[in-house]
Amino acid sequence: MTRAILYVGHGTRSKKGAEEAKEFLKRVIGRVDAPIQEISFLELTEPFIPEGFERCVEKGATEITVVPIFLLTAGHIKEDIPEALEPLRVKYPEVRVEIAPAFGVQKRIVDAISELVRAAVGKVDAADSVLLVGRGSSDPAIHEAFSDIKEGVGERLGVSRVDVCYLAATTPLFAEGIEEISVDAVGRVLVVPYLLFAGLLLSEVEREVRKRQRAGQDILLIDPLSRHGVIQDIVVERATVSGKEESIVATANH
Repeated sequence: MTRAILYVGHGTRSKKGAEEAKEFLKRVIGRVDAPIQEISFLELTEPFIPEGFERCVEKGATEITVVPIFLLTAGHIKEDIPEALEPLRVKYPEVRVEIAPAFGVQKRIVDAISELVRAAVGKVDAADSVLLVGRGSSDPAIHEAFSDIKEGVGERLGVSRVDVCYLAATTPLFAEGIEEISVDAVGRVLVVPYLLFAGLLLSEVEREVRKRQRAGQDILLIDPLSRHGVIQDIVVERATVSGKEESIVATANH
């Protein structure tokens, strides 16, 4: 059996975001002991899944572990990636294909958020407010996941208020979320993108935060999650131990 790893990122129209994702995955590849490793994307950024899969087969793969670079399980994980793989399963029935899970709500990711916040702003005051910004999905499981993340972030940072908003597909949308939290804010507003990489979605958040900073608001934008080493560790584990499930723990005292 010759095992291959096919990493699948979301993809972005942003050249900067695409390069950031590729560089991140190259660092992961350097840490994973597998003879064949290829990078692909679901949409917007080449190479797409079929090209990455074909490269694995051309190099002699008889078993392919697909490692989605996605924070949460929603439509892309449940439907889009399996649909993209189905014609390839049919074309290469002799190749065994496994899909590793999305990262899910993990204690150490919530820990990483609090560490990124403290690295950016220093001491966090109880009067500060946190706005978690997710990509968004019509899948109701996303709201449940963010409820856990919100609770965990609030406990770790000791802030009185954590709100959640989204950039697409569900409500409250970012424009509404940032306005609502800003109206009532006593201390700083700390905007935390629950995103892995730079891209057009993050650019929208950056523009709004800069605009509010120029207007005198005490508001700060935290780095995307891939800037923390734990994200790379998780991808390495997914590639090394196929289908490895992590404990879904958001709160500090569980």
